[in-house]
Amino acid sequence: MQHTRLRFLFLNIGHFLNHLIILIFATAALRMMTDWGLSYAELIPYATPCFIAYGLCAIPAGWLGDKWSREGMMVVFFFGIGASSMLVGLASSPLQIAFCLTLVGVFAAIYHPVGIAMVVHGLNKTGVPLAINGIFGNMGVACAALLTGFLVDTSGWRSAFIVPGIASIGVGVLYLAFLRAEPASLAATAQNDNSDMQAHHIPRQMLLRLFGIVLFTTAIGGLIFQSTTFALPKVFDERLTDIAGTATLVGIYAFLVFSVAAFAQLAVGHLVDNYSVRTIFGTVALLQVLFFFVMAQLEGIGALLVAFAFMLVVFGQIPINDVLVGRIVRSEWRSRAYALSYIVSFSVSAAAVPTIAWIHGTHGFAMLFDVLSIAAFAIFLGTLLLPGKTHAINARVPSGVGPDQSDQQQ
Repeated sequence: MQHTRLRFLFLNIGHFLNHLIILIFATAALRMMTDWGLSYAELIPYATPCFIAYGLCAIPAGWLGDKWSREGMMVVFFFGIGASSMLVGLASSPLQIAFCLTLVGVFAAIYHPVGIAMVVHGLNKTGVPLAINGIFGNMGVACAALLTGFLVDTSGWRSAFIVPGIASIGVGVLYLAFLRAEPASLAATAQNDNSDMQAHHIPRQMLLRLFGIVLFTTAIGGLIFQSTTFALPKVFDERLTDIAGTATLVGIYAFLVFSVAAFAQLAVGHLVDNYSVRTIFGTVALLQVLFFFVMAQLEGIGALLVAFAFMLVVFGQIPINDVLVGRIVRSEWRSRAYALSYIVSFSVSAAAVPTIAWIHGTHGFAMLFDVLSIAAFAIFLGTLLLPGKTHAINARVPSGVGPDQSDQQQ
């Protein structure tokens, strides 16, 4: 039991560091603009290769997790993303920044297909564990703005990359020591879930339909998540001018929004464990439509309050797709299934960075929120295709279909 809790803690810390490090640039760019004489629209496209790698490398990371060792891949994650972050802090030109950020994306790609599969391994109820893990990830998003703003104002933008990098390597050392103290755990991830023996059988046609819905909503949700988490510091920089005049204050307000919103996942995780996934998912999507539409023209305190609201439902959506994948895919295929889901999400997310740059440079953030409102409505339409509350995906045990079984279950 103690080993299981420590393992879960390391996975949660990994999720925290993953989102922290990959979003440092979003806030650090506010100071780098001045140092390098570039506009926001000119600078942030240098992060695009990072998010492309974040998506494309998920497939090989998931394959290695399934075929080699999920625990071993997590060791590579901690050391790799830490060292890459430190290299960003040592870069001396925008091109070097782009190259080093790409390395960050390569190693960051490991976490979701491998770490999420480890979180749900062997569990019957996956909603709450995924929600807790998601809270840690979103606290990483929150702390990226806060910590980066503080370090940028006190010791320069380079320290904002170097300090978290050192921390990640330190966690990696502790995690490796933990694994060596429990060598049997290295083999545990290669075994099937006991819960797979109890899994519901889903016909092939329904399985393909469900996974298609997951991929569609994950793609659009990834665009929304990346756009809001990346752009929010700059949105606050422009729209909270009366109360956020420094990078530290911008970081504090972004931290407050992200950290409060993170706990929405716990409520949603509980709901999808006990109620219809279609009802919960559709409600979350409709609320996103409403809040993005309202946010388009707001400034000052009103913008801050609505930002709390839309980030609650943006973060609240995160565990839903992960729960669906956990319920329809068997354990030995789960890393690859999550990898496929996240490669779609992160590949679309990569488009968010140049899209933000173009929209901000030509139309301003009002247009961005209009686009996000339309995207959220597309997710709502997708949720209408999910089966009703009597279907197996709403049960409290995960469905267990893999490619080698589906043909037998028509």
